[in-house]
Amino acid sequence: MEDRSHKVLLALVMLFLFAVIVLQYVCPGTECQLLRLRAFSPSAAADPYRAEDETPARFVPRFNFSASDLLRRVDFNIKGDDLIVFLHIQKTGGTTFGRHLVRNIQLEQPCECRAGQKKCTCHRPGKRETWLFSRFSTGWSCGLHADWTELTNCVPSVVDNKKEVRLRPSR
Repeated sequence: MEDRSHKVLLALVMLFLFAVIVLQYVCPGTECQLLRLRAFSPSAAADPYRAEDETPARFVPRFNFSASDLLRRVDFNIKGDDLIVFLHIQKTGGTTFGRHLVRNIQLEQPCECRAGQKKCTCHRPGKRETWLFSRFSTGWSCGLHADWTELTNCVPSVVDNKKEVRLRPSR
């Protein structure tokens, strides 16, 4: 009988060790939220930026956009002087989104993309000027991965140099 109780005890110890090993794979490190009861309390869900140990938050959001800000509609006039400038931020899916802009956008006159060419022609209806400023429509006109400052300085000069002085819009 004593031999049988040793086997049961050994089985329980093995089960406990197995559970500890699985827990280490599921929740490595000391920051395991599965083991903390505070993670399930309503106060923990109230402010996601408050640290558990009440130290000052390392990340404080700079922009708190309201739902109306995020859902606002922008009127884009393809026949006028409106211009979409695509700012490519690296490692955020920008190449895929840039290709989507030139290939799949539903406008009165979408971009013309030819097989084998990387650049597409995105002209306004009845005009020979572009409505989209991106690497897939104008190439690397402002340099490789131009940031906001470079685009702000470069885009007006690149776009306006293609127009006659009297036809340039005030920006």
